[in-house]
Amino acid sequence: MDEKQELLPGLNPRYSSLELRQSSSPSDRDSGGKINRQSDQSGSDSSVAVGDEDQITYSWHNVNVYSNPRERGSRSLFSRRKQESSEKHILKDVTGICRPGELLAIMGASGAGKTTLLNVLTHRNNDKLRIVGDLFVNGHRVDPDSLTSRSAYVQQDDLFIGMLTVREQLVFQAMLRMDRHLTYDQRMARVDEVISELGLMKCAETKIGVPGRIKGVSGGEMKRLAFACEVLTNPPLMFCDEPTSGLDSFMAQNVVAVMKNMAERGKTIISTIHQPSSEVYAMFDRVLLMAEGRVAFLGEVDAAYQFFNRIGLPCPPNYNPADFFISTLAIQPGKEDSCRKAIAMICDEFAKSEEGINIDKAVLENSKDSDVNGYNSLADMEVRKSPYKASWFKQFRSVLWRSWLEVIREPMLIKVRFAQVMAIALLIGIIYFGQTLTQEGITNINGALFLLLTNMTFQNVFGVVSTFCAQLPIFLREHFNGMYRTDVYFLSKMIAEMPFHIIYPFAFVAIAYHMVGFTDDYVNFFISAGIVILVANCAISFGYMISCMSKNLSVALAIAAPLIIPLMLFGGFFLNSGSTPIYLTWLKYLSWFSYGNEALLLNQWQGVKSIPCNTNQTCFPNGQAVLSFLHYENGSITINVFCLIALIVGYRILAFLALLAKTFRKQ
Repeated sequence: MDEKQELLPGLNPRYSSLELRQSSSPSDRDSGGKINRQSDQSGSDSSVAVGDEDQITYSWHNVNVYSNPRERGSRSLFSRRKQESSEKHILKDVTGICRPGELLAIMGASGAGKTTLLNVLTHRNNDKLRIVGDLFVNGHRVDPDSLTSRSAYVQQDDLFIGMLTVREQLVFQAMLRMDRHLTYDQRMARVDEVISELGLMKCAETKIGVPGRIKGVSGGEMKRLAFACEVLTNPPLMFCDEPTSGLDSFMAQNVVAVMKNMAERGKTIISTIHQPSSEVYAMFDRVLLMAEGRVAFLGEVDAAYQFFNRIGLPCPPNYNPADFFISTLAIQPGKEDSCRKAIAMICDEFAKSEEGINIDKAVLENSKDSDVNGYNSLADMEVRKSPYKASWFKQFRSVLWRSWLEVIREPMLIKVRFAQVMAIALLIGIIYFGQTLTQEGITNINGALFLLLTNMTFQNVFGVVSTFCAQLPIFLREHFNGMYRTDVYFLSKMIAEMPFHIIYPFAFVAIAYHMVGFTDDYVNFFISAGIVILVANCAISFGYMISCMSKNLSVALAIAAPLIIPLMLFGGFFLNSGSTPIYLTWLKYLSWFSYGNEALLLNQWQGVKSIPCNTNQTCFPNGQAVLSFLHYENGSITINVFCLIALIVGYRILAFLALLAKTFRKQ
């Protein structure tokens, strides 16, 4: 028992449900509805009550949410007309308020609209919805960026980089999300405190893991880690989407106890909760019951009993009140009509009740927004806050550190890719082994050079096509949490992988070059290696662009090959450079095959003074004749190198813009 009490600060298992409810009884509140509590001054610095300037009252008024019919409509297989689809009314005139020092639990049956309401309050996942209503923070209309800098959101899905340990994940969060004035030692002390508080000490040095690939922490530990990442910053406003799902009763109680302690220090906590135990339910200050997208009740935990008693639906004695409320507000199979009538009656009764009227009054009194004075958002207050807590350089250093750990902690992948490079280089070297400068050798050498480009293209495009789209949900969540900018993430991922994007092409050329018998000169060798490295990085840039443009990995893999083939056809090997149709000439300028092939051919044949001719057929007397036949006689290696660099930069800029476009919030 002592060990459990240590892991569960602020909660004594011997407390009864009644005692827990009394700790936040109405008598503890002043006339304005705020809780008057004194924090434990003997605790750590992080437990000191926040000042009034850090306290947040969040209110929402007449929030209505509709599904977007344009997203729901789809084309029929045999008709050009779009199938008719009407808007679905998801949330209906939802009004509520949560003050500093309150832990508000949003409960209801599946499909009641709990997560939809939380997404509206946090400005997340609303792209396919039409939202009408008003949101206020301390009486001012909500600005998403300002809200992000002062709030945290524990989402239902646990998204992590599986190669990091639990401690490294929390250190990464601490470096990017805690206030700028805190020192490194203070951040690490807070990390240790949260690890101890949430019972993560045993798995602190364990990798988080990747399902099906790398064994890591358990599901319950991962859920606690997700909660720890948000608690770490000690935010004045916190949203939680079913933080206890997947946890045993003790750890669920532990997580809610941490939320309760935060509320007692003046924080505003709003959480959806799924089937809480009676002990967990008793820890809430207020409860918001939802049914069919409407508010069935909002008020004190004890007042919920009284309200349902008044309308003739008393909760049985010795019965979990949470279970009773959820079952009462659920749509039962086979009784849909009667259940909907009962729910409509409950919601109408609450709207007419004293509690419902007081909620409307409190929200309207809190809504001090004045369109006349032009104060339309939280950002129009005295200080405009950036959503980012860390400077650009600190963001870059931390994200680069994580990206590098992610790369080097997959040694098997590094070994497999290196083995792939060696195997293909040896295969090309064996097939084209020992080519000589003869008439027959010209075609073979040209084919081997183009094969170098083709292999570097397909190997690298498909090697990086998952870089961004596979981690898109993690990136969007962390970006919207105000952790780092889009350009920081993009640059960090590129730089972390760059050493391997130089080493692999160089090793490939080093193996194949002398086996095939290209020009036997070290200057030509290093020029060839440099050109192949540039071609590889062009292909990588193109792969980044596809990855950033695609919604998921399946789409990226499906469109990669069809986009590469046209560029390859205009590379100068399958179609002579002088035979390109005028209306398709523009494709040649987008093809790294064209610039790379021309540069390699110039490097190979420019210095060849004579080629033996032992047949009666037309012969190429020297390297210049070969280049003239291919329409490269006036080419320049330098110009082609600059064109390759321009393509690398151009494709990466397009990739960045595509990634940036995914971060725009719907207003």
